[in-house]
Amino acid sequence: MEQNNTTEVSGAGEHYLVAKKRKRRRNALLVVVLAAVAAGVWYWRKSNVVVEQDQPLIVTIGYGDIENTIASAGSLEPSRIVDVGAQVSGQLQKLYVEVGDSVTEGQLLAEIDARVQVNRVRASEASIDALKAQIPAREAALALARENAERQERLWREDATSKLDYQNAQNNLMSAQASLEQLIAQIQQSEASLETDRTQLEFTRIYAPFSGTVTEVLLTEGVTLNANQSTPTILRIADLSTMTVKTQISEADVARIQAGMDVYFTTLGSGERRWYGKLEQIWPSPTIENNVVLYTGLFDIDNPDGVLRVGMTTQVYFVTSSAYDVVTVPLGALTFPDAGPSAAGRAAGRLPGPGGVDGPPRGFGSGGFGPGGFDVNRVSGGEGPPPAYAGRLALSDGGGGAPRLATVRVVRDDGTIEEREIVTGVASRVSAEVISGLAPGERVIAGIVQANAAQESGNNNRDRGFRGPPGMRFF
Repeated sequence: MEQNNTTEVSGAGEHYLVAKKRKRRRNALLVVVLAAVAAGVWYWRKSNVVVEQDQPLIVTIGYGDIENTIASAGSLEPSRIVDVGAQVSGQLQKLYVEVGDSVTEGQLLAEIDARVQVNRVRASEASIDALKAQIPAREAALALARENAERQERLWREDATSKLDYQNAQNNLMSAQASLEQLIAQIQQSEASLETDRTQLEFTRIYAPFSGTVTEVLLTEGVTLNANQSTPTILRIADLSTMTVKTQISEADVARIQAGMDVYFTTLGSGERRWYGKLEQIWPSPTIENNVVLYTGLFDIDNPDGVLRVGMTTQVYFVTSSAYDVVTVPLGALTFPDAGPSAAGRAAGRLPGPGGVDGPPRGFGSGGFGPGGFDVNRVSGGEGPPPAYAGRLALSDGGGGAPRLATVRVVRDDGTIEEREIVTGVASRVSAEVISGLAPGERVIAGIVQANAAQESGNNNRDRGFRGPPGMRFF
């Protein structure tokens, strides 16, 4: 009995010792895990300090497009639209077209009840026939009066008749002649009335005034039209092959926009597609909306595929200066000296092309150099505007494309920095055209990457990217 009790006590002790060892292992494992986490966080924080000193921002020179524009909102309207109405009264008997139908000039569109007009034509024709039937009698009376007058004149010469009979014969002749002329005039008047009645009859058949598309049908068959008070409109036809862009130009921008300048626009559903044209007109009188003065600009655009529709909203861009497929440099890489006579004179001369080789750089035409030897007939070498736009340089922004001297810092292959004077052309808020002094592939310093800004950015990213478990906080 005592042996059994001793065995039980011994087993309980061993179980206690095993449980104690397991607890120590768990504590040791937890310490190791926490230490690993702390070491990982420390290493991660140290590795995110990207820049300890200011570093130059180096950019490689290449080709690109530069374009300065003035934007405005607009809408699309048909270049030609006509309200087709009725010129005679009557019931609209038949409509031969529906909305969306394409019609050609002279095509029959509708018919109006023509019974009244037909009767008028018949009445006029009968009246003319009655008048014409009187012509033989009037002509016979005139012949008789003429013979009597001639006989009385012979007798008067022979003193064989009285003066009264002679005068009566002459008067009858003139009356017969006047009666015939009056009858002929009545016939001509009736014929004119007949033409009017026939025209009224033709008005009962309505034809297309030009080729286009039916955009709206306002009346239905069976409607009675009253053309005596006002001309009722039956339908509308528009020429959708050519659309007119009507854009609103703000008072602040209208001074820099003029008729004839290049312009393009996009629509909400066209994606990246552009339509190019030239501004044709700016209305002299403005419209005022909410105390904002707006001037209306107009230009036409071809619409052969019918993608452009009436009422579409457009975003219009007036091109004030541009250069396509030319060598470009970031504007931040340039330092412009004070403008003066010496700088202007130096920029006016022909300067070496890219890489020190004389001649126009890519993007310039081969002939026709402008003032100072700079070619303004640029031609595009890739995707971009149509031929009418390719490479054209517009300077309507008051000299935005005039040659200008600038200094740039070039990074050589061996890492040294060279300050070089170049000539720039068209410039935007981001980049400038290189007329001469730089070649594609060269590297320039376009700015400075600041250490503090980079480190703060890294810290902000860490704070946003990893918060740690609840209760942990990083300093």
